[in-house]
Amino acid sequence: MFYAFIASLLIILYFNYQKSKKSLHMLQQNWYNDGNRYLKWLFKSLKDNFLNLELLMALYIFFGFTEHYVYEVAIAIVFYLLLTVIIKDKAKKEQNKKPLVFTKRVKRLVVTSSVLYIVPMAIMCYFYKESNMYLYYLIIALMVYLNRLILLLCIYINAPIEKLINRSFRVKAIKKLRSMNNMKVVGITGSYGKTSSKNILSDILNVKFNAFPTPKNYNTPLGLILTINNYLDKFNDLFIAEMGAFKRGEIKELCDLVHPTYGILTTIGTAHLDSFGSRENIQKGKFELIESLPSDGIGVLNMDDPYQVSYKLQNNCKIVWIGIDNKDADVKASNIKLTKDGTVFDVTFKGDKNKYEFETKLLGRANVYNILAGIALGKELGLSVEQLILGVRKVNAVEHRLELKKGNGYYIIDDAYNSNPVGSSMALDVLDLMPGKKVIITPGMIEMGDEEYNLNKEFGKHIAKVCDEVILVGTNQTKPIQDGLKEMKFNEKNLHIIDDVKLAFGLMEKIKKGETYCLIENDLPDIFNEK
Repeated sequence: MFYAFIASLLIILYFNYQKSKKSLHMLQQNWYNDGNRYLKWLFKSLKDNFLNLELLMALYIFFGFTEHYVYEVAIAIVFYLLLTVIIKDKAKKEQNKKPLVFTKRVKRLVVTSSVLYIVPMAIMCYFYKESNMYLYYLIIALMVYLNRLILLLCIYINAPIEKLINRSFRVKAIKKLRSMNNMKVVGITGSYGKTSSKNILSDILNVKFNAFPTPKNYNTPLGLILTINNYLDKFNDLFIAEMGAFKRGEIKELCDLVHPTYGILTTIGTAHLDSFGSRENIQKGKFELIESLPSDGIGVLNMDDPYQVSYKLQNNCKIVWIGIDNKDADVKASNIKLTKDGTVFDVTFKGDKNKYEFETKLLGRANVYNILAGIALGKELGLSVEQLILGVRKVNAVEHRLELKKGNGYYIIDDAYNSNPVGSSMALDVLDLMPGKKVIITPGMIEMGDEEYNLNKEFGKHIAKVCDEVILVGTNQTKPIQDGLKEMKFNEKNLHIIDDVKLAFGLMEKIKKGETYCLIENDLPDIFNEK
């Protein structure tokens, strides 16, 4: 009986490891519970996380366990073997938009959680008594059932270690930055467009300088630290640091780390309204970048953004204003012409009567603002107009941000990275310019706080004006969009609601007709998956 008990423990451990991979994945996507994001996911998915088959086993042991131990051990072995098959099959079918990465931090969590599970099991084996079988299985079943919460406990257990590791990385990064006296830092923040603006600025500045942008979306303190320690070298003239935030004070923390001389503020909107708490907090949080610049620094602001124009800046650094609609902007775009091949527009500089034509492969009005910011800062850093024109022409499309691709018999406008009220509206405007049939695939916008329903409903109304066919991903998530479409009397025959984005592309094969353009607007992370 003892060896059969040990065999059951090994099977249970293996099942728990398979379950832990999902828990770790969600922890990673939720910034390791920063701002209680993982906890919010747990409660949002209460049914899937806690009303499951493991609960059934725990209840069976509590109420139905007998003294026929051979029988009970056999039930445990068969039950957890079946659960293992089910969970592995489910994992194969799930579409992971951003898979779990086994970073060193994840590996440390695996070690900590393994200790929490293996030590009690080892004690049970060492002091094994057949008469205690009921208690053993009850403890084990409850621990497996509470796997999601135990991994959260591991976050708190590991917190002192993580703090020490991060501090050592931080000290190393600060020393490295101090040794690079000739390198200047550009900070970029905003509610939307940070990554696009960063990559555009890098392409423009690299016509003259050796500029290095933070890779991917490395916009947290750890992201900047890793970039400095692993990527920057003595040959870099400029370090372009993307700066993200979920609440006030986080941009200031990033500025205290890298000390930017130049700053670009893209757009102030409602992204992460839940965590910021109010639009005023978002506004003040984003301006922490500009207010951290030295007196001889330069800030680039958007004169078409009322939240930037109305802000009372507590800094005397030089400010360069960009704009499209506001004639008083220092660097202004006009005569914007969008085609499926890109965008052409004129730029004027305050104090210069000439108009200069710029062309880019990028699509959309939002990208014109991002390019204007790059042009404005490039000019302040000494690039000639000819160099700026060349730089803008060389700008590469940013992956998943209004990126035009060739699909299977149709064109894809890939704006899947994320979605916001300004960006989604501009993406629809781009789609509207395209010839032929127009389709959208979207799950809607998230993390918009109390405004989320109304913003998504307005999004639905806009979709109704532009699109011939609509594919919505997530029945519950897209309810506001559905309401907006109904209000605009959109043809229900052309509305398709699915719960798995993988089905959308099969559907596209059926509904494409002639020259068809499909806008993919947002691709929610797995924490919002309704499947």
